[in-house]
Amino acid sequence: MDQILINVLNGVSSGLLLFMLSSGLTLIFSMMGVLNFAHASFYMIGAYIAYTLTGVLGFWLALLVAPLAVGVMGAVFETTALRRVHKFGHVPELLITFGLSYVVLELVQLIWGRTPVQFAPPELLQGPAFTIVQSPTQGFSVVLGAAADAICQGAQCSRFPMTRAFMMLVALAMLVSLWLLLTRTRIGLVIQAALTHPEAVEALGHNVPRVFMLVFGSGCALAGLAGVIGGITFVTEPAMAAVVGSIIFVVVVVGGMGSLAGAFVASLLIGLLQTLPLTVDASLADAINRLAGAGTVGAGTPGWPLLRITLAQAAPILPYLLLVLMLIFRPKGLLGTRES
Repeated sequence: MDQILINVLNGVSSGLLLFMLSSGLTLIFSMMGVLNFAHASFYMIGAYIAYTLTGVLGFWLALLVAPLAVGVMGAVFETTALRRVHKFGHVPELLITFGLSYVVLELVQLIWGRTPVQFAPPELLQGPAFTIVQSPTQGFSVVLGAAADAICQGAQCSRFPMTRAFMMLVALAMLVSLWLLLTRTRIGLVIQAALTHPEAVEALGHNVPRVFMLVFGSGCALAGLAGVIGGITFVTEPAMAAVVGSIIFVVVVVGGMGSLAGAFVASLLIGLLQTLPLTVDASLADAINRLAGAGTVGAGTPGWPLLRITLAQAAPILPYLLLVLMLIFRPKGLLGTRES
């Protein structure tokens, strides 16, 4: 029971990190119609900038400054490069952001090297947030922080890291802030109006190109914030953009292109889909054997090896199978309003 709960919490926390990433990408696409292939690169830049600033300003100031710096970089890129090709259509936009991702990767390797850097969390975020204790005598209980050794003697203790709890807290705060910004403020109303009626918004005296610049920069800043938290939780290395680069597009498509609520639901779904199967060491062949009450299915038959792949082994491809099914049966996504 305790291990199942920990796995669910790990899946939810991973899903919320995906939401922090995909929310910026969704924001940019819904407001500008630009599918930013370099979005994961801004995630990586956020982690490396925070790593550098932590040695100078400390982690908590770096947590604020790094996303702002990434947002400024994104705004500069939109103004100087992306805006110039916007009039030529989506293909040049895709190509220029795709090229930017390679430029960022090479710059990161030149500045910080090809090996992972030691980006440790601050003292406040080190250790477990709580410990789940499963005792044969006292049953199920939760202890804040690290449980004492005396409690864990003769019991099974599962610890949930403080960094993952902090990740979940920040992601939920970001979700509420984005919703309030877009639905309850004048800035949010201007942004949404600029998407559908840019001429009317410009006639009212608003600078539509500046609005788009702010939207793109804000989306990149959200990716930078996710990078800071992902950097201390996982590994800060040049390959970190490639690790999440493809999966965030799965989240955006499954949730629905341009739907922030859809991105949230899809992030949680895919986070659980990536985490929960890792503990299931059973295959489809095992299930068939149990149902049939027979021996090994297809043993020695070359046509059956696929059935012997365990769910844990298939976990990395499950989100992409979900993407294929979604594109076949519901192309607009879970909560989307436009076709993917």
